[in-house]
Parts: sequence; C-alpha cells; structure tokens
Amino acid sequence: MKKQSGQALVLVLLSLSVVLTMVLFVMARSVTDVAVSTSSEASVRAFSAAEAGVERALVVGKIETVPLTAVGNAQYTSTTTGFAAGAVGGNSYNYPVALSSGDSMTTWFVSHDPATGNLPGVCNGTYPCFRGTSMTVCWGNSGTLDNTTPAIEVSVFYKTTAALSTIRIGRVTADPYYLTRQGTNHFAAPVSSTTACPTGAGVTYAFKTTFAFSAVGATMSSTADRLQFARVKMFYNTTPQPVGITVVGPAGAYLPSQGLSISSTGTAGSANRKVAVFQSWPEVPSVFDYAVYAGTGGLTK
Repeated sequence: MKKQSGQALVLVLLSLSVVLTMVLFVMARSVTDVAVSTSSEASVRAFSAAEAGVERALVVGKIETVPLTAVGNAQYTSTTTGFAAGAVGGNSYNYPVALSSGDSMTTWFVSHDPATGNLPGVCNGTYPCFRGTSMTVCWGNSGTLDNTTPAIEVSVFYKTTAALSTIRIGRVTADPYYLTRQGTNHFAAPVSSTTACPTGAGVTYAFKTTFAFSAVGATMSSTADRLQFARVKMFYNTTPQPVGITVVGPAGAYLPSQGLSISSTGTAGSANRKVAVFQSWPEVPSVFDYAVYAGTGGLTK
C-alpha cells in the first residue's frame, strides 16, 4: 500500500512539474511578446518624431539647430546646415544623390536665401558668390562596363554683364566610350586620371573632365555674380552613378550652399531613430536649357 502511495505521489509531482513548466513557458513567451511589441512601438514613435523634425525643417527652411522638442510621447532634435557651403565644404563635394541616365544635378555659384529658396541677386558677406577659373566634374563608379559607362554634358550658365538679360550657356561634353559612340553624339574623351576629384563618401570615381570657364565663354568668371550655376546631365548608364564637383578659384572664394542638409533624431523610450535629408535649391527644369529668354517679356526661340 505504501509502495502504491509513493508511486502515485511521484506521478502527481511529475504532472505538476510538467504543468508548471508549460505555465512558465507561456508566461515567458507572453513577457517576450510584450517586450518586443513595446520595443517596436517605441521604434515607430521615434521614427515618426524624427520625420516630424525633418518636416519642420523643410517648412522653416533656415540654418538652425532645434533643441529637444516633444511630439506626443516622443521627442526629436534636428540640425539644418548649408550643404557643401563655405570653408567647411571648401571647393569640392560629392553630390549626395546618384544620377540615372537623363538625370541632372546643379552646382550653384550664387547664394540663395535659405528662408525662401530664392536668389537675392546680390553678392556680399551674407550671400557669397563664387568666382574662379576652372571646374572639374568627376563621375562614374570604377569597374563600370564600357557599354554602360555614363557620358556627361555640363552646361554653364553665366552673365556677360551685371544684367540678367546677358545670361549665356556654355557646354562641355565627355564620354568614356567615345570611340564607339562619338560618331553619333560627338562627345569628347574624358581624362582617365581622377586626381582633384572629391574624396570620401565611399566613392571611387572612374572618370573626370576639367575645363576653364573662359573656354566655354565665361571670360568674366573672376568677377562675382557672373557665374550663375552649372548643370551636369548624365547619359547611357543603366544604373545610378555618382557625381563629384571641384572648382578652382582665388583664396577665400568658396562655393555657396548647394541646398539644405537636414539631420533629425527621434527618441521614444530607449529607441532612437535618425533621418537625414538633402533638399536642393529650386531650379528651372532642364528642358528650358535649350530655350532662349528675352530680357523682358516672354519666351522667344
């Protein structure tokens, strides 16, 4: 009888241990699920707060640092700076967006008002303008196949006098695959050496072309406000390719801001999320590069 009672007790204890193990497992899973759910929710709130910081910066449109600001159950802090501006950016920068075939980017030689995005039309300490002698455009990733190597067209917009009605366009072209495509596009060959190209950003350029501003007609490039901007357009590439710019000018002649660089960090609980945005200055659609404007009145061909 005692033997049977002992066996029954063992069975009861074994059953209780199994049930207890299952209960503990379910409880552990529940705690884990709650922790994961809470962490995911905090991450979403942090990301939304970071986005709110970017949206505010785009609306305000000025160079500033925003201290910790509450948004619901989260917070954000953001910093807006001028991209590639002044002595910090120097006269060399990597464009932050890779270009597909047909895409273009703009390098500005005159300043914008960050609050409005408009051109103030003056050159002074507040609104610096670049004046210089030459420009180098670097492009393409090393190792790109010949038949997908991008060609470029550089359009330099400049004034011959202080009047806007004297704006002219000078163009430079270059095609690494020129031996095959030159018969149809008549582009020039680039330079294989990539010295003077911008560094950093994990980019190793394959090609470059360098030209004097005077060679495209901008003979007054040493005078402030004569150079307006240069547009670089890419052709033939099947995948987006990087572009970098270097300009040469006298001491103290730096490029103005090329747009707004916004960095916003959102925080919710222990979660942190960061959003970075580049907002270029407004520009005329490239289709108008091939039209001629009259000094007053409408568009003329």
